[in-house]
Amino acid sequence: MTHRHGLQTEVLVTLLAVMLTATGILFAVFLETHSERVRQLRPFTARGLLEDGRSPVALVSAEGQRWWTITPSGSVRSRGGHDAPPDAAALDLVAKVRDQRTALLQAGPPWEPIRFAMPTEKAGFVAVSVVPAAAPPAVLFGLLAAGVAVFTVCGGVLLRRRVVLPMQRLAAASRSVADGELSARVPVDHVAETAELAEAFNEMAESLETRTRELEKAVWDLRESNVQLRDARSGLDRAERLASVGHLAAGVAHEVGNPMGAMLAFLDLVRRDAGLSVESRGYLERVSREGERVRVILRQLLDFSRPARGELEPVDVTRICEEIVALVSAQRRYLNIAVSIESNEDTPLALADPTAVSQILLNLLLNAADAMAGETAHPRIRIRVEPVVMRRRATDLAPRAHGGRGRPDGVECVVEDNGPGVPAEDAERIFDAFFTSKAPGEGTGLGLANAVRLAEEFEGSLDLDAANPREGARFVLRIPAVGERASTIAVRASG
Repeated sequence: MTHRHGLQTEVLVTLLAVMLTATGILFAVFLETHSERVRQLRPFTARGLLEDGRSPVALVSAEGQRWWTITPSGSVRSRGGHDAPPDAAALDLVAKVRDQRTALLQAGPPWEPIRFAMPTEKAGFVAVSVVPAAAPPAVLFGLLAAGVAVFTVCGGVLLRRRVVLPMQRLAAASRSVADGELSARVPVDHVAETAELAEAFNEMAESLETRTRELEKAVWDLRESNVQLRDARSGLDRAERLASVGHLAAGVAHEVGNPMGAMLAFLDLVRRDAGLSVESRGYLERVSREGERVRVILRQLLDFSRPARGELEPVDVTRICEEIVALVSAQRRYLNIAVSIESNEDTPLALADPTAVSQILLNLLLNAADAMAGETAHPRIRIRVEPVVMRRRATDLAPRAHGGRGRPDGVECVVEDNGPGVPAEDAERIFDAFFTSKAPGEGTGLGLANAVRLAEEFEGSLDLDAANPREGARFVLRIPAVGERASTIAVRASG
């Protein structure tokens, strides 16, 4: 960065140059005036000195005037009782008087003394006098230096208070704004120009702060819109896949269901035959169980293709979690799994189908338990119920997320375990119908697909939080709150 002189230094140097120039001009005018005045007063001065020199007694005057008498031999005699010798200029003037035999007056600039010499009545004797200068050089230069010092100090203080300090404050505020402190302001004071500059800066900073705030809000709105668009697109893609699978499932269930019902009916008739051997009856029992299993799968397919719509009512999600945990914990295969429930006391009631919520939570709990079976040393399932902001309002600046700004409008139920988690390659397909990571014969792949469909029936959502797949699986169920859902329905009806 190039070093530059400050405004105060530059202004002071410029004014000093102007002052010195003006002083030089005034000094030249003063010298000319002084010379003219000396020429005008020369006759009167010479006459007075001539009378004083002819006086029989010439003493030292109050102004420090001195007289000497120079003999023809060149010796010097002081008059008036002083012992100071005459200077060389006075002796030169004595030589001129002897040559010209007339009185001479020598007057120069104001810092030079006045010298006068005249022949006396005695032949060869010359009287000489020196009148001190009116303004010695030391006095002149001292006055000039004092004037420069006073001007520099006064000008520097005035410039610093009126110009430099306001500009330094303005520069500091500008750096603060550049660093992101948009609330920085400059005091409006001092002279009109600096006050006007401070007002202009404050107006600019306020406008910049307002536009930055509006831009931040627009960015948040854009991000939220992008999130909603991604959610909507994901929902549409999933709905399209589920619709296609639903049509296929409905057709398969219809085409396979009727023959399967007939087969089960014939099997029941055969089992009533008293002539069957024990071995044959055992085979028939096994066939009948497998047939019932097929019929259950077909029923699930029908439920998936045509999900039943339950009545929406206020639901205490924490109470349903406790019921589901009690149901699962009673089974022997899940006795070694530690299940904990954490509930926020400010959690509102959710508006949903309690049967559907129970089915979703039961599916999540069973999936977590099955995933940890035999693979986790200390299996643990944690359920957390708390309020959540599901839909961001126009007055909110934070994106939709737990802990964001805004009034909670939903209930969030998080089911997480410390099992192996969901592989990254399966995260995108885990909610697809007929996708399962279980061994053949242990799952149909319809549980999570049905859970998503049930959650969407009451305008909720079920998502997999795959932020850290190495720390187990974490599913998040969100359900609209009672008051929020009622206000939404009212707004739609009025619209």
